[in-house]
Amino acid sequence: MDKDRIAGVAKQAVGAIKEAAGKTLGDAKLVAEGRNDKAVGKAQNAVGGVRDAVKEIVEK
Repeated sequence: MDKDRIAGVAKQAVGAIKEAAGKTLGDAKLVAEGRNDKAVGKAQNAVGGVRDAVKEIVEK
């Protein structure tokens, strides 16, 4: 598994926590930060997935 996939999943989790905390506290800025972190995490996870796929193809 690529390190980008691990980091991406971690960012998604942090983003979800920030978003939930922002909703609970009524902090729109924190909600926006959480959503942004989740989006960045998804993108990073996708990059890691592509790298894994390329690595599998090259190894064959």
